[in-house]
Amino acid sequence: MKLNIPNLLTWLRIAMIPLVVGIFYLPAGWMTAETVNLTAAAFFAAAAVTDWFDGYLARALNQTSAFGAFLDPVADKLMVAAALVVLVELSRVNAVIALIIVGREITISALREWMASIGQSKSVAVSFVGKLKTATQMVSILLLLYHGPLVAGLDAQMAGTFLIYLAAFLTLWSMVYYLKMAAPQIMKADA
Repeated sequence: MKLNIPNLLTWLRIAMIPLVVGIFYLPAGWMTAETVNLTAAAFFAAAAVTDWFDGYLARALNQTSAFGAFLDPVADKLMVAAALVVLVELSRVNAVIALIIVGREITISALREWMASIGQSKSVAVSFVGKLKTATQMVSILLLLYHGPLVAGLDAQMAGTFLIYLAAFLTLWSMVYYLKMAAPQIMKADA
């Protein structure tokens, strides 16, 4: 494993997961509910920023690595899954929506691993719809963790709920897209 700045940022993102989750399990009275929500949202936002920043730095500093390419999506999936579990427990996200998002992540990760094993990883490279799905997920989860009032009378829960449903739709759309791209290889393997 090559330890460089981008990989360190990815490890930092993984290390922040217990902070995002753990803040909700502090003893009652240590913080107000609003402070807990704001702190969890701030930790999640910082982790989400490292997701963009580590990729940017890896390319800018020419520090890309196979390990970094493996670890980065794992960190993203862990972060999203952990936040969704907490949000389901807090009744801020429907469990079916969380299952759609987490199920898709597992399915596409397995598909990518299989496609890489047969030398066809480029067939399921990240697409625009995949990037849009990720951005929508991150913003919706951030809003749902915050769970407070926004500017102009908007409510974070309402905006986050709308966006998490949009993210679930984009999740399914991107899964269909990736499966369609892999279909020729899947058909060959079945024959």
